[in-house]
Amino acid sequence: MTTANQATPIIGTPRYDIDLVGFYAESAIWFQDHWARILIATALGMVMIATLHLIRSFGVRLCARERPGNIGWWKVLGRTLARTGSVFIIIAAIRAVADLADPPLIVITTIRTLFTVAAVFQGAIWLREVVLGAVEQHTGTGRASGEALNSALGIIRLLVTFAVFAVALIVVLDNLGVNITGLVAGLGVGGIAIGLAAQGIFADLFAALAIIFDRPFRRGDVISYDTTTGTVEEIGLKSTRIRSGTGEERIIANKQLLDKEIQNITQRSYRRVSFTIGIAAYTPADRLRAIPAMLQAVIERGGHQFVHAGFLNFAPSSHDFLVEFDSLSPDLAPFFQARHDIGIAIIERLAAEGIALAYPTQLSFTAAPDG
Repeated sequence: MTTANQATPIIGTPRYDIDLVGFYAESAIWFQDHWARILIATALGMVMIATLHLIRSFGVRLCARERPGNIGWWKVLGRTLARTGSVFIIIAAIRAVADLADPPLIVITTIRTLFTVAAVFQGAIWLREVVLGAVEQHTGTGRASGEALNSALGIIRLLVTFAVFAVALIVVLDNLGVNITGLVAGLGVGGIAIGLAAQGIFADLFAALAIIFDRPFRRGDVISYDTTTGTVEEIGLKSTRIRSGTGEERIIANKQLLDKEIQNITQRSYRRVSFTIGIAAYTPADRLRAIPAMLQAVIERGGHQFVHAGFLNFAPSSHDFLVEFDSLSPDLAPFFQARHDIGIAIIERLAAEGIALAYPTQLSFTAAPDG
C-alpha cells in the first residue's frame, strides 16, 4: 500500500537523469584536469579556421583575377577553393585539435562522425567543381556557343551533381554503419531500366555532346554527307538542322549524322577546279605538246595555284586534256568566279594559238562507181 509521502516513480526517468548528471560530472572533471590543453586547442583551432578562410578568400580573388569568359585551370582552382563551406572549415579545425584536448570518448566519437560527413560532402563539392571546370575549359568561349551548348552544360551539371552526391551519400551511410547493399542494388537496377527505356534519346543526346565538344563541325559550317550539302544552322540536343543549297531545311538525328562520313567544306583552305578540254583530233603533235605550258601560264596569270595539266585520253572526235588548279579561297563565290575566268581565258589563249576545240564530227567516205 502506497502512503501519501511516497511518489510513484516515472519509468526510465532515474536512468536518464543519472546518465545526464554523469555526463556533466565527467565533463566538469575533464575541464578541470585539461583546461590548459583546452585553451591551447581552442587557440590552435581559431588559427586554423582563420587560415582556411584565407585560403578560401584566395580562391575568390583568383576567380576575379581571370578575364570574364576565360576558363583556365587557375580559375578552376580558385572556384574550387571558393566553394569551401564554413561548416566544413569549423568541423575540420575542431577535428584537427580534438586529440590535443583529450576529450571524453563520446565527444571525440561525435566529432569524428561529424567530420566524416562534412569531409565527404565537401569533397563531393570540390570534385563537382573540378569536373565542371574541366568541361567548361574544353568548350571555352569561342570554341562553341549557342543554346545547344548551354543546354548541354546544364545537363552535364545535373548528371555530375547527381552522380557525385549519390556516391557521397552512399559513402556517408556506409561509414555510419547503414547496410547499403540494397540501396546500391536498387540504384543499379533503376539505372539500367531507365537506360533501356530511353536509349534512343540518350544516344542522340550523347551524339550532340560529341558534336559540341569534339567539334567535327560548328554552326555556320558548310558540310556534306551522303548526297546532301548545306550550311549548319542549329545543333540541338536531339537533331541538327542543315540548310541545303536549294533552300530547304534538312533535319537529321545527331546519332545518324555521326554514323556517316562528314566532309567539312568550310575547314578546307582552297577549292580545286578541274577541266577536261577536248582538242580537235587533227591538231599537230607539236602543238599538243605545248598545251600544258599554255594552260599553266593562263592559270598563274589569273592568280591561282596551278596543279597539273596533260593528255588524258583519246575520244572519238578529240584528244582530251585534263587541267586542275586551286582557287585560293574556301568560299563558293570565288570558286565560281575563278572557274568562269580561267575557262574564258583558256578559250582565248587556244584561239590565239590557232588550236581548235573539238566538237562531234563524222567523216563519210563515198566510193567511186568503179569502186
